[in-house]
Amino acid sequence: MLDYDKEADRYDATRGGEPRAAAAADAVLALVPDDARSLLDLACGTGIVTRRLAARPGLRVTGADAAYGMARGAAARLPGAVVLADCHQLPFPGGSFDAVSVIWLLQLLDDAGPVVAEAARVLRPGGVLVTTVDKAAAHHVGSDIDALAGPYRDERAADGAERVTAYAAEHGLAPSGTTRFRGHGQGRTPRRVAHFIRTGELYASGGLQLADRIESLPDPDVPRQEPEFTLRAYRKA
Repeated sequence: MLDYDKEADRYDATRGGEPRAAAAADAVLALVPDDARSLLDLACGTGIVTRRLAARPGLRVTGADAAYGMARGAAARLPGAVVLADCHQLPFPGGSFDAVSVIWLLQLLDDAGPVVAEAARVLRPGGVLVTTVDKAAAHHVGSDIDALAGPYRDERAADGAERVTAYAAEHGLAPSGTTRFRGHGQGRTPRRVAHFIRTGELYASGGLQLADRIESLPDPDVPRQEPEFTLRAYRKA
């Protein structure tokens, strides 16, 4: 897993910047009820999305992140509205929020269940959890990279939609909507994928041979098609 303290200063520039943030925030807000008055943005990162969520009139937004570097950046964007917190043990009483957003976190975990449980705990009855699902699958866009890497895909991702829906059901959360948004600036290059394979972050079972084959593809520094990410919403009974 990346060291997010070290990544914080360059994170936005390597993740699509403001266009990506705008697309993500618009998609989240499309699934947050109009009458919601409070939202927790869990794993808020640098706050680039959080700030846009907070622009909705009447919505009080709190950001939380476990990485000091990320939380520091978010606090600069939303002074007084960001806390340093572990997603497995949030410093809020039960029923504190009308909505919880979780963008690009669950795929990083060995087990997303405890985080979904904690999000459910801090939601009020009728509140909504909005989370990304199937992040890795979104990157399979039919490119030449996918043709080589396909046999090494992990079909049991922690953020798989069926898994997340099952975790949600265990804590009284029922599906209430879905949408998609474009991953601006997230098209992968052969060289970057090869690097991720060598560091064990992607397709580890493919080994160095797969990394070499992918890096030898034509135009190794040209991004392939941008992904379309999926958001799912779950309402607390």
